[in-house]
Amino acid sequence: MSNFTIRFRGIRGSYPVAKEQFLDYGGNTSCVEVNIDGRLIILDAGTGLISLGEELMKEYINSGTTLSNRKPVVAAVLLSHIHQDHIMGIPFFSPLHIASTRLNVFGNPSRGETLDEELAQVLFNKTFPLDAADIAADMVCSDVNETSYIIIKKDLTTIVTNVCDFQKMKISDDDIIISCYKSFAHPQNGVIVYKIEYKGKSLVYATDKESYIGGDVKLAKFAKNCDCLIHDSQYTTEDYQNLYSPKQGFGHSTFEMAKEMKVQTNAKTLVFFHYEPSYTDEKLDLIAEEYKEENLIFAKEGLEINI
Repeated sequence: MSNFTIRFRGIRGSYPVAKEQFLDYGGNTSCVEVNIDGRLIILDAGTGLISLGEELMKEYINSGTTLSNRKPVVAAVLLSHIHQDHIMGIPFFSPLHIASTRLNVFGNPSRGETLDEELAQVLFNKTFPLDAADIAADMVCSDVNETSYIIIKKDLTTIVTNVCDFQKMKISDDDIIISCYKSFAHPQNGVIVYKIEYKGKSLVYATDKESYIGGDVKLAKFAKNCDCLIHDSQYTTEDYQNLYSPKQGFGHSTFEMAKEMKVQTNAKTLVFFHYEPSYTDEKLDLIAEEYKEENLIFAKEGLEINI
């Protein structure tokens, strides 16, 4: 039986919050840790990435007595888009500053640059004490789009290909298959929605996307019958339609929109995710009272799900 574990490291949208009334659900921005039979995949790299990095550093130090016999940190990082709340944890990810670390970072750049060029400018060269070239880790950035497939082998080898070549490849039962769907329902070049498949189990990560009237037909097809759907749920319907400060066009969904996508995709489990940062624990508890149906889960920092 395969081990497919999801752990939430950051669940907020837009910006982190750090007050007492946010402690239960957590205040860090988007980051989800996925462990599949010893292989680490990180969905987005908001401030939630920092605590993950601290734990990985402890494991690295305890894995050996010298630099040569310690087990290096190896991970695939899947970025939905290059907005700050989804990438701001990267410079503070402790393993990034260890030479043995291997990071394969995937994303869809938005301004005519490559992913590594855009991350270098946004996160390092102008905003951080270190330039991107000074990073100790082996960090390889790859551009992806909705024709892309990412294959993670049992030996941690990572292959990036396109849909045409993927159809010709021989896929092993031990391979992790990651496919992409490009949604334009978010300002500034849209987002990548990722589907992770392994031995008949599937996880779909669909954050920062605004739903459409009647739902998102392409997402419904892409995520059909998935075991777990993590979906943007930034607003209540009341706040989304607020007469004085409406949120339509901001590129985010409501809890009700996310629930509708569970129906359209026939997902086994829906996880509400990427909450409005001003929503306190008390407010989220009140919202959760309205969604007590089976297989509807509210993400909290530290929550683990096995699929």
